Amino acid sequence: MEVVEGVASGLELTESERLAGIAMDFPAGDSVAETSSPSFPLKLPRRFRKRLLQSKSPSTAEEIEAKLKEAGLRRQQFHEWLSRKARPKPRSPSWSSSQDEDLGQRLEAKLYAAEQKRLSILAKAQMRLARLDSLRQAAKTGVEMRFEKEREELGTKVESRVQQAEANRMLLMKAYKQRRDAAKERTAQSLLRRKVQESKYKECVHAAISQKRAAAEEKRLGLLEAEKTKAHARVLQVRRVAKSVYHQREVERRILKDKLEDRLQRAKRRRAEYLRQRGNFHGSVRINWNMMYKQGDSLSRKLARCWRQFLKLRRTTFSLTKAYEALEINEKSVKLMPFEQLAWRIESPTTLQTVKALLDRFESRFTVSHATSSSLENIDHLLRRLGSPLRRSSRGNASKAKGPKKVVSSTEAVKSLVKLSRYPVRVVLCAYMILGHPDAVFSGQGKREIALSESAANFVREFELLTKIVLDSPIQSSLESAPALPGRRTFRSQLAAFDAAWCSYLYCFVVWKVKDARSLEDDLVRVACQLELSMMQKCKITPQGDNGDLTHDMKAIQKQVTEDQRLLREKVLHLSGDAGIDRMESALSDTRSRFFEAKGNGSQSLSPIVHIPSPSLSSSSAESSFSVSDEGSKPVERPGHVVRSLFKKDASSPPKEIKYSTPVRSVVDCQSGSSSENLIIENELLVNEIVHEHRHAFADSLNNEDQNGAQVKIRETMENAFWDGIIESMKQDEPNYSRVVNLMKEVRDELCEMVPHPWRQEILQAIDLDIFLEVLKSGNHDMDYLGKIMEFALATLLKLSAPAVEDEMKKTHKKFLKELNEISHAGEKSNALFAIVMVKGLRFVMEQIQELKREISKARIRIMEPLIKGPAGLEYLKKAFANHYGSPSDASTSLPLTAHWLSSLKVSSEQEWNDHTNSLSALTTISASSSRGLPSAALRTGGGSVLIPSNIRQEMSFPLATTTAVTGNPQSECMGERIDLLVRLGLLKLVNGIEGLTQENLPETLKLNLLRLRAVQSQLQKIVVIATRWEQCPRCKESPTEEGYNGNYVK
Repeated sequence: MEVVEGVASGLELTESERLAGIAMDFPAGDSVAETSSPSFPLKLPRRFRKRLLQSKSPSTAEEIEAKLKEAGLRRQQFHEWLSRKARPKPRSPSWSSSQDEDLGQRLEAKLYAAEQKRLSILAKAQMRLARLDSLRQAAKTGVEMRFEKEREELGTKVESRVQQAEANRMLLMKAYKQRRDAAKERTAQSLLRRKVQESKYKECVHAAISQKRAAAEEKRLGLLEAEKTKAHARVLQVRRVAKSVYHQREVERRILKDKLEDRLQRAKRRRAEYLRQRGNFHGSVRINWNMMYKQGDSLSRKLARCWRQFLKLRRTTFSLTKAYEALEINEKSVKLMPFEQLAWRIESPTTLQTVKALLDRFESRFTVSHATSSSLENIDHLLRRLGSPLRRSSRGNASKAKGPKKVVSSTEAVKSLVKLSRYPVRVVLCAYMILGHPDAVFSGQGKREIALSESAANFVREFELLTKIVLDSPIQSSLESAPALPGRRTFRSQLAAFDAAWCSYLYCFVVWKVKDARSLEDDLVRVACQLELSMMQKCKITPQGDNGDLTHDMKAIQKQVTEDQRLLREKVLHLSGDAGIDRMESALSDTRSRFFEAKGNGSQSLSPIVHIPSPSLSSSSAESSFSVSDEGSKPVERPGHVVRSLFKKDASSPPKEIKYSTPVRSVVDCQSGSSSENLIIENELLVNEIVHEHRHAFADSLNNEDQNGAQVKIRETMENAFWDGIIESMKQDEPNYSRVVNLMKEVRDELCEMVPHPWRQEILQAIDLDIFLEVLKSGNHDMDYLGKIMEFALATLLKLSAPAVEDEMKKTHKKFLKELNEISHAGEKSNALFAIVMVKGLRFVMEQIQELKREISKARIRIMEPLIKGPAGLEYLKKAFANHYGSPSDASTSLPLTAHWLSSLKVSSEQEWNDHTNSLSALTTISASSSRGLPSAALRTGGGSVLIPSNIRQEMSFPLATTTAVTGNPQSECMGERIDLLVRLGLLKLVNGIEGLTQENLPETLKLNLLRLRAVQSQLQKIVVIATRWEQCPRCKESPTEEGYNGNYVK
């Protein structure tokens, strides 16, 4: 009965209701109805009552078809409503009409497939309903009578069962909740016990591992010592055997030589005796002639065979030169070729092999031509400089470890001398790179760079002239290639000229390389010291080691800094070898010691950063401007941004090439324990600089960048190393795109930060990192997709830029995109070319973003500059000074350096003032006889006029005007007031010192003007040096012209 009723009711249910079945069990008796509480009303659910009240007339096929058509009509109406509801999504301007048509076609195809699927499902449903209808008709005749009898009884049973099921469900829910709470408690207890057990187990395992490591290390050291002893014994034994064998062979050789000499003597005597017996001189001549003819024939055959073998294995000089000419690397082509294409062509294995073969042939020809003469210049010391310090040090250690020298033959000695190629192929090709793209190779234009450029141009001319002589005859080359050269250029003479030009170029190249390597080493060591200092400040490291309560972020900072320092050590080791590592470790040790010393003394003015001398820093010590950027405020960020912080200038601060020297920047770091304190100190420095900038607007001075400054060179060096590392990671067989994706994410985030909020969704859709990563991993090198992203980023920056620079930015962006297009179509699509295009595009976009941020910062400074230059700026500095050092009433205790500075001048102030007044009176008396005398400038720091006669004042008008123009705010002359006199004398005492001013010996009232005083000190020292040189050089006094002065100064 239950089965038939389920089949009958299933015909009237929908598709979703037929999928979810209901299983019920009805007891035979009425015990449930009798025992049920009378408080519960006998009420059936609504859906059961509705179905029980329906007529049970059998559904016909027509009704089923009507229901199916009604369902199909509703489905069609739903699809129409859904299509009307859909709206076209905002599309990127770069989408084309072809993509719209493709999208419409795909949508139509999907709708057609859905319709086909619906029809198939409908057909299957109709077939299944037909089968069910036949079964129902068959079963209906058998159960119709019983169904009518038990209908009322079934209603009562259903109602009672529903009530009982509800009660049982509540009991089951309560029991389930109790079991779940108990299981959670048991799970928490078991996890706690497991954690305790795992910690104990880890401690035991660590202890066992440390013990095993110690035992293994002892065993390894013992085995190494034993192996070393055995190896030493074997070496001694081999040397003894080799020496005995050598002596034995020498004895045998001497014996054999004596035997051969005896046989030759006997043969000579017999031949002479035979000739005397024959007495026929002509016959003997004929015999000798036949023997010589046979020997000459055999020698000619051997020579022809050797020549054929030589042509097959090593090729001729002409063929090697022809192969080099096919590369199309010459003076004209490299100047017209883009930098990336030239670098790609030079780095190709075919180019390296071809050029190396030709240079080796020139070297062998040059060595043979100078084998008999002693004019061959030895340049091995320069060639060794080109190698890595690791190879040089390993070679030196190997030579030291060889022990006593052994006797070698002359052939072995010659082979040991020929270790280095005289013409390294990469250095030769660097000459073409320097000749074609000097701006990309050099970071500045100093004397070394100019000398290297000239020597490279001369070397390339001699090299190309030598190849022309090889390809053409000497007469043609002398007439066509070098008509101005006297005489005839032969291959031998041109080879000598080529080698001379090579020696000059190699010397200039090595000098430039050594200087560049040392500068890069200084930059790397300085960065390592800054990372170490930042880590110690953030992690609060004590002299005994870690403080033990490091957080997860602090541990991540320590791990990242350790990894970065390891990379820096590898770079330094590759650049300078063990000596560079020693210098780096010494700088790091000095940094730690000074930091702990400053922390122990409680002094915040001590700079723990070690000043690392560098040739490029000498020119920047006299600069009067300094940096207030926020670049050093957060030296350690999240792990993904630690390396990038070395190359990035923070645009939240004015990005002026305001050059802080390293000590000033380190003072800002060590004085502030948090980013807020950092910001306060740098704001004070910024306000102080704006207040003292009288000549022109401070924001306008931000454009006066010193491209030869130390900070600029350091930043450029580190940026180039950063981008080169990304290119190398993408050139590998399995490229690493994580850093590129992070950079693209930073570009997207930077754009989102600058644009209004409604634009951000468009940026997120245009720069989709998931799609970008999939395109990179696919390996298709989709240049079009990359170009679209670059175009969108540059177009967004163009919208944010000022209207005044819009045209210029459009031209720049168009030129850059055109250059990228040329590079991408220059060669075949490879990982190297794709990496170059990708990095070049990202670098240009990020530079444009930083440039836009600089312009925004300048605009903000221009808005605030009039307020700061007024009383508000001075009031801000007064409050900041009072916050740092307290009220003026406690100046004697809170300003110890200032008190000591002024008290040390009380004794000598009166004497200095008397000398000044005496010099002025003496000047007035000798004004008639001497017209070039100048008063003592000991107290003339304001640049104002002095009470001197009019004739002398007229001649002094030019220097005074110059001083006034420099300062911009002429001050009054010192009149002998005590405070004014002490301050002026104290400033002169500070700038007259030989050692450079630092934060340690500077009074508290002058700490914000450290670099200003350093600039004055540097200028004063330059004047002293020039004056001393002028006094020591009589020729300068005789001809005080600018040309003569420059020439003598250079000498």
